[in-house]
Amino acid sequence: MAHPMENNQLVEKKIYRVEGFSCANCAGKFEQNVKRLPGVYDAKVNFGASKITVYGEATIAELEEAGAFENLKIYPEEVVNATAENPEKRFKQWLNSNWSLIISLFFSLIGFVSLYVLGENSWLTISVFLGAIAVGGYPLFKTGLKHLFEWHFDMKVLMTIAIIGATIIGEWAEAAVVVILFAISEALETYSMERARESIRSLMKLAPKEASIVRDGIERKLPVEDIEVGDVMLVKPGEKIAMDGIVIKGNSTVNEAAITGESIPKDKRVDDEVFAGTINQEGYLEVKVTKLAEDTTLAKIIHLVEEAQAERAPHQQFVDQFAKYYTPIIMIVAFLTAIIPPLFLQADWGKWIYLGLAVLVVGCPCALVISTPISIVSAIGNAAKKGVLIKGGVHLEKLGQLKAIAFDKTGTLTKGEPVVTDVILLDDSMEEKELLAIAGAIESRSEHPVAQAIVDKVKKENVSYQTLDVTNVSAVIGKGIKGTIASTTYWIGKVNLFEPLRSVEKDVIEKLGALEREGKTAMLVGTENRLLGIIAVRDEIRSSSKAAITKLNELGIEKTVMLTGDNETTAEAIGADIGVADVRSELMPEDKMECIKRLQEQHGEVAMVGDGINDAPALAAATVGIAVSDTGTDTAMETADIVLMSGDLEKLPFAVRLSRKTLNVIKANITFSLAIKLFALLLVLPGWLTLWIAILADVGATIIVALNGLRLLRVKE
Repeated sequence: MAHPMENNQLVEKKIYRVEGFSCANCAGKFEQNVKRLPGVYDAKVNFGASKITVYGEATIAELEEAGAFENLKIYPEEVVNATAENPEKRFKQWLNSNWSLIISLFFSLIGFVSLYVLGENSWLTISVFLGAIAVGGYPLFKTGLKHLFEWHFDMKVLMTIAIIGATIIGEWAEAAVVVILFAISEALETYSMERARESIRSLMKLAPKEASIVRDGIERKLPVEDIEVGDVMLVKPGEKIAMDGIVIKGNSTVNEAAITGESIPKDKRVDDEVFAGTINQEGYLEVKVTKLAEDTTLAKIIHLVEEAQAERAPHQQFVDQFAKYYTPIIMIVAFLTAIIPPLFLQADWGKWIYLGLAVLVVGCPCALVISTPISIVSAIGNAAKKGVLIKGGVHLEKLGQLKAIAFDKTGTLTKGEPVVTDVILLDDSMEEKELLAIAGAIESRSEHPVAQAIVDKVKKENVSYQTLDVTNVSAVIGKGIKGTIASTTYWIGKVNLFEPLRSVEKDVIEKLGALEREGKTAMLVGTENRLLGIIAVRDEIRSSSKAAITKLNELGIEKTVMLTGDNETTAEAIGADIGVADVRSELMPEDKMECIKRLQEQHGEVAMVGDGINDAPALAAATVGIAVSDTGTDTAMETADIVLMSGDLEKLPFAVRLSRKTLNVIKANITFSLAIKLFALLLVLPGWLTLWIAILADVGATIIVALNGLRLLRVKE
């Protein structure tokens, strides 16, 4: 991949995983530092996925130096961090990251014992508390002072000034407690975001790292990176499938929950497609590999989910802009709090400087900054594990604001696979199997979906048709097909195919009309002299369609509409069966787009649900484009804002509920974060605000906001 730059140059891009992000502000600072590296033209941090994309040349050592203020560790994207897989290494990493906190906590405990026994003016009490402040605050001061001199005002600058100020005015104990609680708050933020990111890491663990491959007649275990397209992969019962491919031998059932979110296994036979990360349950399979490891459906799902986390939701954009001005304002308010009462009201300098420092602490925007990203990451991760790909926070938010949803019919509300529903004999001398044999023999020469439905029916009924010698087969465009068997020409098609040959009786016309009113496509089978029978087919309605529409209505969606190119009679019948509020029939693709625009004029936020292959204009015009994909096709994943991987429309009401819950959680988090700070700031007026109250309010808000965001991981279907 390359990135276009000035002077018509193309610059290579590289993606790295980042370990150690504690907050979104730190991620933004790291991004700015990397952009300033020589040889780097641009950089983009994905805080949710904990990754950075670098356009240009930079070594890992240079990147880690740019992230030294946060002790960040950098890995190439393809390298899996072994620390995340090993509990012992995770514990050692935690100790390495929090050693200053542990020592500071130990010093503070000694300090409080000394305070109780020897008093606050004892040299031991003062020394121990100063030691706690120096050791525990060192990582904070190192970054905070650097940012202060760079005029980059963030939460660490606020805390640095507050702690140093409290130390100068002799509030040793409170300064030490502020250091400890702030460190705990940052550790909780890091832990919360890691919990949210774990939902994505769990997807990465689904695919095996190696597979059994047959090359030159020899079976061998190979890393997935070394497996090539065309290799034959052996999959035993109970094994995970390592690569996407086509079954060339054997049959089995495969659990595709990793891809579709559906736990019910699917039967797999020769020529069926299988996906990396799914589980072969019963039989032995030989699979011809069709995609490289980095191109598998699972790999694309992971990539899309990670990229989704980089796209800022409207609420995230609001918080980012708000925080940009909020921190300087807090510093001004704190400064004015410290000097105005002493200067103009002859108040005590010591008391109001202390209150000014408390304002800095209570103004720390930890909870506010983490409120949106932790909610978005949790929701997108939860949806992905249930087979719903949401390509960004913006689409997640819009989904919860929908007022109307339009559905394509074929391949969306229906399976897109016509099946024979009725075989009606019109000639007493003809048996059903004989009629099916004639129809199957002729239709087997056609690629039309209706023809395929008839052939499938013939095969299902074990009717022998291959022995019939068919000649002179030709399609009559828009009407049907004809062919000759044993010197007799047979015609299969609509009424208008037969009308030039002979009149069609009134009772036959009535039977055809009754079938069409049931949403079926009815075809006559006959010769020039007699009508032999009627074969009716219908596109099967998805089992989940009716339930999905019912649930969407219960959720308060104002209007559900079915858009189709079918004739009005068929469309109305299927629409009535499914339960949509409105049916628009005989539409071309551009007509569907116009329907979406009219719905937007009437209802505002409108979604279009299609199969991801057709309906591109309508999907693009809608507020949210939603693709239904039984197999996770590349087209579906690329064309829509949201993809329902299993083709199960009942996942759409789940996605709407999840979106609404996410919006509620984000709004609650932002409101609570600001309200708790406003309440604490009001305590300044009577002089009741203390550093203890300030830091407890900040830490408490961070904990509550983080836990509230993590609840989205547990939202069920």
